[in-house]
Amino acid sequence: MSSDYSRAHVDHVSRVIRNAGNPLTLPVPGVILDSWRRSMEHYHLDPGSLQGPRILEAHLLKERRERVEDFLRIAAEEVSCLHKRVRDADYCVMLADTQGCTIGYQVESSIRREYRRAGMDLGTCWSESEEGTSAVSTVLVNRAPVTVHKRDHFRAAFIDLTCSAAPVFAPDGELLAVLDVSAIKSPDDRRSQHLIRQMVIQSATDIENAFFMFSTQDHWVLRAHTVPGYVDSQPEYLFAWDNDGQLKALNPAARCYLHQRYGRVPENISEVFGPDQLPAAYDDGLRYLSDKGLHIRLKAPRRPVSITVSAVAACDPRIEQALRMAVRVKDRHLPVLIHGETGAGKEYFARQLHEASQRRDKPFVAVNCAAIPESLIESELFGYAAGAFTGASNKGMRGLLQQADGGTLFLDEIGDMPLPLQTRLLRALSEGEVAPLGAARRQSINIQVICATHRDLAILVANGTFREDLYFRLSGARFDLPPLRERNDKLAIINHLLDEEARRSGVRLGLSETALELILNYAWPGNMRQLHHVLRYACAVCTGDIIRLEDLPAILSSGVPVKSVEMPSGSLERQALIDVLVRHRWKPVLAAKELGISRATLYRRVKQYGIKMPGKGSYT
Repeated sequence: MSSDYSRAHVDHVSRVIRNAGNPLTLPVPGVILDSWRRSMEHYHLDPGSLQGPRILEAHLLKERRERVEDFLRIAAEEVSCLHKRVRDADYCVMLADTQGCTIGYQVESSIRREYRRAGMDLGTCWSESEEGTSAVSTVLVNRAPVTVHKRDHFRAAFIDLTCSAAPVFAPDGELLAVLDVSAIKSPDDRRSQHLIRQMVIQSATDIENAFFMFSTQDHWVLRAHTVPGYVDSQPEYLFAWDNDGQLKALNPAARCYLHQRYGRVPENISEVFGPDQLPAAYDDGLRYLSDKGLHIRLKAPRRPVSITVSAVAACDPRIEQALRMAVRVKDRHLPVLIHGETGAGKEYFARQLHEASQRRDKPFVAVNCAAIPESLIESELFGYAAGAFTGASNKGMRGLLQQADGGTLFLDEIGDMPLPLQTRLLRALSEGEVAPLGAARRQSINIQVICATHRDLAILVANGTFREDLYFRLSGARFDLPPLRERNDKLAIINHLLDEEARRSGVRLGLSETALELILNYAWPGNMRQLHHVLRYACAVCTGDIIRLEDLPAILSSGVPVKSVEMPSGSLERQALIDVLVRHRWKPVLAAKELGISRATLYRRVKQYGIKMPGKGSYT
């Protein structure tokens, strides 16, 4: 852009401000004029400047994005949808935070460089104090949608741009972000941007509503619209309240509705809707309120997630507590790193974590980084386009990262991932985009990552075989699984695995006292994986309904010695008691139920006959 062009813009801005006394002859809207005045008189900016916007340093941009990570994840889908509607006309879509920094950005890869030269990229700063009048800065000041078209921009560097932006409000009414659609080429008539502006306003509202529903999952939520077909897809009004009826959140339309109707925001939902107007807790059907002209639907609070008992968290309180903490961490969208010996149940833990998280209805994709050949792992993870390489499928292939979109990606043995691939993975996780091999266009992904390893990643970082930035990206929270030999719930794990085998084979087997004692006292260097294989072997070779010592692999007898089991010579009643315990896999409640006695009576008889309860010692 020439200096003559710059001087012409300076003359234009100065002339408009001088002649601002007659609003009917103004060539710019009033909000633009007000911003020009602030830019010149308050911020002392130069309208002739041809310098591009300030770009935030990478680590500062990362911090800003991480502070609103939940919001960015929720907004990503709508940003992508909006970009798909405008990309053919060469528009880009930006999402700016409340300081005017671009924290979300989508543009076609073929024009990305051209837009970057024009000042539009991740990390660019559009505050009025720095850049003067722009769409983002004007929305930040006025909290209302705006189009800043070409010469409406205060600085000469941006007068080729056309930008339409709208505010995105948080459930508490505070400004959360600014959604912007911009182009570097457009007709001179500002009216050419009318449709784009309406699209931005609608997309901003959709983002607001999506984030509202995410943020109020633990509250009662009422969706309302004057047209019944829009109640679910595009509700006009959103109200959220707690179990005491206290209003906790409103979308902008609902806030405006209450101010118009009551002159204020009532504290309790009962002041807005009578008890006979709200549906019952179990009734989520559509209801029409004739006095308000609204169709409404009630959504009950999300029930607390109950963590089911399985092989990985049977009874050991350390595992159960770790799982509960991991669910909280994961639902705050922090990456989780699981550390434990090989076979300790890291994938079991990861699957339970996924099932107990907010993404439980989405895919869980597990990848063993050590099991895939290095030559194939890149295409497996990222996929490839049709004809990307010799032997590639003519239809291409969706990578595992794309298959996990919306859900959880479990990267087992992450420490074995090749160093070059670590760089691609880091970029994909940071940008939320994946580039399949041979593809011209990057594709958005929304995944939650759980990683597992038996290796010490900090040592790998020190040795230079694992990227430090990826290490910190993946280790938002670390959970250590104890080895099987240190767990106090081995009996519950054994019974769980035997139940699995019974469902698979249709044959239910018990364990003799000596066989169970041997299993409980073995060191299990292969952890749960080894235990599972041993029990499957024993179930396969057992010819009766009780697994005995001779049915177990010989390696168990050569392992850690078992304490001698000295049983006093017993009566028929003692043997019958042992038989019942074995049949019910030493579960006192079930054994007592079959015998028709209380559990306390069962324990007294166990002690009376000197029977050793596996894992609990002898009652003598």
